[in-house]
Amino acid sequence: MRTVLSVSLPEKMSEELDRVAKSTGRNKSDIVKESLGMFLWEMKLKAVQKKLRPKAKKLGIISEEDVFKAIS
Repeated sequence: MRTVLSVSLPEKMSEELDRVAKSTGRNKSDIVKESLGMFLWEMKLKAVQKKLRPKAKKLGIISEEDVFKAIS
């Protein structure tokens, strides 16, 4: 099932989207869907990071480097 969504864009953003669509040979809808998907994924990631931050801090995992050391 699909939902149609109407979005109002500032003129400059609309023009840039047109340029990107033309230069990549993709349609605007696909570009917006991909962008929204990336935004939603990033929001989920930030929520998980916020939830796990206190636990990680207790374990001494502060930086991304600490995470890589812990999992490798």
